[in-house]
Amino acid sequence: MSTSSLANLRAATVAIAPTVVLAAWLYHPFIATPTDASDVAAEATADLTRWGLAHIILGAGYGLMILAFVALRSGLREAGEERWSGFALPFIVLGSLLFAMLTGMEFVPLAAAESGGDPEAAQTELRPWFVTILVISGVSFALGAIGFALAIARSKILNPPLSRVVVVALLVLAFGRFVPLGAAQIVLGLAGVAALWPIAYHMWTEARKLEAASLDPLLAP
Repeated sequence: MSTSSLANLRAATVAIAPTVVLAAWLYHPFIATPTDASDVAAEATADLTRWGLAHIILGAGYGLMILAFVALRSGLREAGEERWSGFALPFIVLGSLLFAMLTGMEFVPLAAAESGGDPEAAQTELRPWFVTILVISGVSFALGAIGFALAIARSKILNPPLSRVVVVALLVLAFGRFVPLGAAQIVLGLAGVAALWPIAYHMWTEARKLEAASLDPLLAP
């Protein structure tokens, strides 16, 4: 794969990943208090197909987020930023993997309903494990998001206004998971788009420059 093609692939990954996550949260049934087992069970059983699909898309989205941050790390390395992005990436990977695990755990009330069990009781029994993984995931992802915010700010790959937008959005991603309200999930989806789309555009413009540079010798007389 050529250098410009690889740069295009990185840019596409950084743009697509937060879009999938946002789409998943918009499709996900709204739950005012996700920590309330009765609310979760009621929404899960109201439309089992929607509940299942939403969590499949969400799990795929967080898998893509890992790839997006790997691509971002590569771009930052090429820009000369090694310290903070190198520190941040393992925490992003761990946090995203654990969050994807949580989306799998959300199939428990669905399975209970389809097997004739009690979805609320199943969700209640699941809660201690769910909360434990959620906290570990949130802390890990927060450390990674803060690290990438520092990397973006110090690398100066974006102009100052865009850099501030990206840094603030990454900080929202860092701390938003600890807010136990349904509306926070939409905010997190939007924050992901605000954080990564400007970077994807920057990476895309850099790819265009690489393509132009590779064509110059061919066009020379």
